[in-house]
Amino acid sequence: MARAVTARKGTNGGRSNPSTAFRKVMRRAALPALGFTIMAFFGAYAVLGPNGILAYGDYKKQLARREVQYASLDQKRTVLQNRVALLDPDHANPDMVDEMVRKELNVAHPDEVIVPLK
Repeated sequence: MARAVTARKGTNGGRSNPSTAFRKVMRRAALPALGFTIMAFFGAYAVLGPNGILAYGDYKKQLARREVQYASLDQKRTVLQNRVALLDPDHANPDMVDEMVRKELNVAHPDEVIVPLK
């Protein structure tokens, strides 16, 4: 008995077409490649981004500068608090009031001599 062999349409003698094999491989590799690309992006951003590991040293330098500025401003604030306390209406310091009035109004007693410093 002889068997009749029928060829299917679109087959290449039992071998798959090279372009379809490539497509199958690309489809299977697309999702892992996309996942790897996304992880690489976030990893690079974590290292090189504005809040990344390499920016940490710059943050430390900024913190040191800001602490110096804060100390300076805190000292000025303390001086101003002292001046405000001396000008309290309930118990004002007469020397402080006299100094401020003369400075703001350019007033002097007749027997005083004014020496300009500029």
